[in-house]
Amino acid sequence: MTPTLTGAPPPTAAPASPFWANISWITALLAVCYAPILYRLAVQWTTDEDMGHGLFVPVIAGYIVWQNRRQLADHAPRPNWWGLAVMVWGALQLYIGTLGAELFLARTSFVISLIGAVLLLGGTDYVRRLSFPLFLLFFMIPIPAVVYNQITFPLQMLASQVAERTIDMLGIPILREGNILILAHQRLDVVEACSGIRSLLTLTFSALVYGYWFEKRVWVRTVLFFATIPIAILQNAGRVTLTGIVAQFKPDLAEGWFHEAQGFMTFVIGLAIMVLCHQAIVRTYKLLGGRK
Repeated sequence: MTPTLTGAPPPTAAPASPFWANISWITALLAVCYAPILYRLAVQWTTDEDMGHGLFVPVIAGYIVWQNRRQLADHAPRPNWWGLAVMVWGALQLYIGTLGAELFLARTSFVISLIGAVLLLGGTDYVRRLSFPLFLLFFMIPIPAVVYNQITFPLQMLASQVAERTIDMLGIPILREGNILILAHQRLDVVEACSGIRSLLTLTFSALVYGYWFEKRVWVRTVLFFATIPIAILQNAGRVTLTGIVAQFKPDLAEGWFHEAQGFMTFVIGLAIMVLCHQAIVRTYKLLGGRK
């Protein structure tokens, strides 16, 4: 009779620590290769108010990866050579973006190269498990100028129209000429900074992060993400409206620190509306007989 061993630990997956060592030095090499691009990107985060959230994107993405380090360690990496092809694609995109002075192509090529490195060293399973933080990294890159201009002008016009109608309903005399609001004692230009693109970008990014930590159902996360678009638009229109009302009685408050504080307050209100929207979606789903 062959003796059997009892109490022996079950076989475990191969340690994944070599993956982290390899991805660390490849990421460091990529950082060196992309140093001029990443430096200019970081400068834009600190100087462009529309991209203020960019400072938090790599930090949050890195924290999410760190949170999942133990789950990743339970799965042995299975290197996939297609990752090398993805890295070559990223290098070619960097070359084309540099030749054409197209910052968006050059900057996104860094994220593409990083995805290729994960695929090369860890395989498709690692890419799948790290898909969310890798996707978040695209939010640290400003949208192309051509797309930006196509978005901001309609948002300016919409905010101007909503402000005009609301202020007029309140009995305050107002005249609108395009994106310019003319009041009795003040003339307000709804410029690009007041288009709401800043709130739109920051709020959609916040919705993704909030959904990841507080909601497990993918469909709810998706609905919440798209719900933040009208929330951000209405939030900005409300800010322009409030500015017009304040300017009617005290024109000095239409700019300066009060105007900036007003923007922060309306953004906080937008975040609160997003949370309430999430709760409304969940409760409605339960009332309709949905499972948790």
